[in-house]
Amino acid sequence: MSQDSAAVPDAARKLAARRRREIVAVLLFSGGPIFESSIPLSVFGIDRQDAGVPRYRLLVCAGEDAPLRTTGGLELSAPYGLEAISRAGTVVVPAWRSITQAPPPAALDALRRAHEEGARIVGLCTGAFVLAAAGLLDGRPATTHWMYAPTLAKRYPSVHVDPRELFVDDGDVLTSAGTAAGIDLCLHIVRTDHGADAANALARRLVVPPRRTASDMGHQRYLDRSLPEEIGADPLAEVVAWALEHLHEQFDVETLAARAYMSRRTFDRRFRSLTGSAPLQWLITQRVLQAQRLLETSDYSVDEVAGRCGFRSPVALRGHFRRQLGASPAAYRAAYRARRPHGAPEPALRPERADRAERPERERAALGASGGERFAPALAGHGLAAAEPGEAGKPQPEGYASRLAEAAVGRGPARPVLPGQRERPVG
Repeated sequence: MSQDSAAVPDAARKLAARRRREIVAVLLFSGGPIFESSIPLSVFGIDRQDAGVPRYRLLVCAGEDAPLRTTGGLELSAPYGLEAISRAGTVVVPAWRSITQAPPPAALDALRRAHEEGARIVGLCTGAFVLAAAGLLDGRPATTHWMYAPTLAKRYPSVHVDPRELFVDDGDVLTSAGTAAGIDLCLHIVRTDHGADAANALARRLVVPPRRTASDMGHQRYLDRSLPEEIGADPLAEVVAWALEHLHEQFDVETLAARAYMSRRTFDRRFRSLTGSAPLQWLITQRVLQAQRLLETSDYSVDEVAGRCGFRSPVALRGHFRRQLGASPAAYRAAYRARRPHGAPEPALRPERADRAERPERERAALGASGGERFAPALAGHGLAAAEPGEAGKPQPEGYASRLAEAAVGRGPARPVLPGQRERPVG
């Protein structure tokens, strides 16, 4: 994902003479998680030229006064301070200790100055909160850990937050989702700087996939019911709870506004201020999430799933599902079942279908073994010996996985709906 480069002044994109592209500064804070902190140190701080990976020079910088304590009470001593950032062409903020705390002003000033002088600024996981506090994400697309994405969107409404992406590259500012996605983003940086061969060689050394995308069926875009913690004490919490319990019913945002005793305009404003999301988009996401669960755990047809998730038609479900998850419902179900661990139980059949599934056995028992074999084609012709088309275990005509589905329509994964974009009706 990228933003029109014309929006960024040429002076801001040109790297200052004293900064070197091969120098990477990693900004550490006390209380930061050690895993995220170690990712850029491992990727950019070890000489792997023997494996075909060009060398970077790493500067580990303390973002605040020592001592720096991290996960498990470990105490770190960074060899450099904020002044060393002035030499770096890439500055990485691995993670921030708490999304409720403001980052140190001196560190924010150093990040702004580095960005103004053309440095590439990277935020891994909750490091996006530091970049947002510095104003570097204003008007830009960004991502962070899905659990904190609503809070980031609410606190910084000018940031276009998309929690479904593994990482977002917006040219001179890059962000990643939680934990392991930081590796994906660092590999992407190596690939951008030195090509696919260097990134693939590094991935082999790290024993990780060279390139993952959020639409890969092995790493589904993760949707969740999460809302900011503060909503629990707000009167709208009751309306949100009612909506989640009645997703199988067809209702719209006007219904929710009426339950909150508000006008639609007031409800939209209050809901967005609490969640960072428009109520219509949130409702669509919850319906898609419910459809995702039913496709994983039941044998309902796609048409039935649409009805049980409040969509007015299967066409509406398919459109929203593909936009949010990058695959059709049928392709998603097929890929999910294909990768289900061996021995995992099949989705439970509804009583009438369980009876139908047992009927061939009863017919065979009545006819005898040889008679059953003889009449099997006739039984199958009456729908007795096989599941209905489109049900569990049968190939789906819409494709096997999201990447095939995307190839069929000749385009990549659907772009996310960003705040401020025109909303579409649920069904």
